[in-house]
Amino acid sequence: MTPPLFTRFSMKARRIGVLTAGGDCPGLNAVIRAVVKTAVLTYGWEVVGIKDGFDGLIGDEASTVALTTDSVQGILALGGTILGAASRTNPFLYTRRQQGNRILLDVTPRVLERIQELELDAVVVIGGDGTMRIARELHDMGAPLVGVPKTIDNDVDGTDVSFGFDTAVGIATEAIDRLRTTAASHHRAMIVEVMGRHSGWIALHSGVAGGADVVLIPEFPFDVEVIYRRLQRCFAEVQRSAIIVVAEGAYPTGGQTVFRNRTSSQEKRQLGGIGEYLAELLHTRQEQELSGVTESDYDIRVTVLGHVQRGGTPSNTDRVLATRFGAAAVRLVAHGKLGRMVALRGETLTDLPLARVARAPRTVPLDCDLIQTAREMDIALG
Repeated sequence: MTPPLFTRFSMKARRIGVLTAGGDCPGLNAVIRAVVKTAVLTYGWEVVGIKDGFDGLIGDEASTVALTTDSVQGILALGGTILGAASRTNPFLYTRRQQGNRILLDVTPRVLERIQELELDAVVVIGGDGTMRIARELHDMGAPLVGVPKTIDNDVDGTDVSFGFDTAVGIATEAIDRLRTTAASHHRAMIVEVMGRHSGWIALHSGVAGGADVVLIPEFPFDVEVIYRRLQRCFAEVQRSAIIVVAEGAYPTGGQTVFRNRTSSQEKRQLGGIGEYLAELLHTRQEQELSGVTESDYDIRVTVLGHVQRGGTPSNTDRVLATRFGAAAVRLVAHGKLGRMVALRGETLTDLPLARVARAPRTVPLDCDLIQTAREMDIALG
C-alpha cells in the first residue's frame, strides 16, 4: 500500500531531494546545479542533497545537506559529484557485516521512512540503468521519484544519449590520436581498451573518430583470425602500424567475457583485461605463422584507459545536456509526473515511465548506420 506521504499532489511540492547513484560521470554536478537553480528560482522550493547515492537514504541526518543557489555556484565545470556516489548500494540487497559475516538485507522500508522523515515531496535520482531499475521498484512501492539517465556507456534504454558519453568519447579519441603517433613511430600495433560492459558505443564512436583499424564491441563476438589478417594488411602497407579499439565487454567467438579478477563472487567480479587477453591471442597467432623475426613480426602493446574516461571536466555538449535534464526533471515534479525518467529523442526532450526504461541495457544495433560506415571505412569489426 502506498505510504500516506506519497499520495499528495506534487504540484504542491515544497521540498525535493536529489542524489547521484552508481559510478561518477562527467556532468553530474551540472545536473545538480540545474535541479537546484530551477527548483529554487522558478518554483521557490527547498532542495536537499542526499549524500553517497542511496546510502544517504539509509543513514541519518549527517547524510544530507541543504542545497542553495550559492552552494552550487561554480560547480558546472567540475567533474565527479559534490554529493558523492555509491556504485554498489542496492536497498533491496544491502550489504552489512555482522560478526565478521557478510549478509544481504532489504532496507527499502528504511528508505521510504527516510523520505518521510526528510519531508520530501519528490527525489530526483540520477544514475544509470541499474539505478533506474532500483528507482522503478522503489516507485512501485510508493516512493516519489523522477529519474535522470547518466552513464558514459550510453546504455540507458529509452534515451538516445546519456550525459557523460560525449566526454568519454572525446577522452578516448584523444588517447587514440596520441597512441597513433607512437604506433607509427615504432611500427607497433596498439590495443586501446575502453569502457563498455554490455554496449560498444564508446569503442565504436571513438574508433571511427580516431580512424582505428579494428573496433571490437560486446554486441559482435570477434574472430582472432579476422583481426590477425587485418593487422597483416596494415603492416604490409605504408603505415606499418595499427590501432585496435576494444570495449571491455568484448569477447571472442565461442569464448566468454574476460574479468580482471578470477573471484567466483558475481558482485566482486570486475570487467577488464580483454586488451591483454587479445594481445596474447595475437602473439600466439604470430608464433604459429612466423619462424624467426620477419618484416611481419611486430610488437603489440596495450593501453587501458579505465576510469580516466569517467573523470575530469565535462565537455560542452555534456554540460548542456546535463543542464537540460536537470531542469526537465524538476518540471516533471512540478507537473505531478512522478515515476518517470527524462530522455532525449533526437534533439527533443521527452519523458517515459521508469518501467519502460529499466528493462535491459541499450546496445548498439548491428544494422545501424555507424556500423555500416565503419565497414565502409575499412574498419574490421571482428
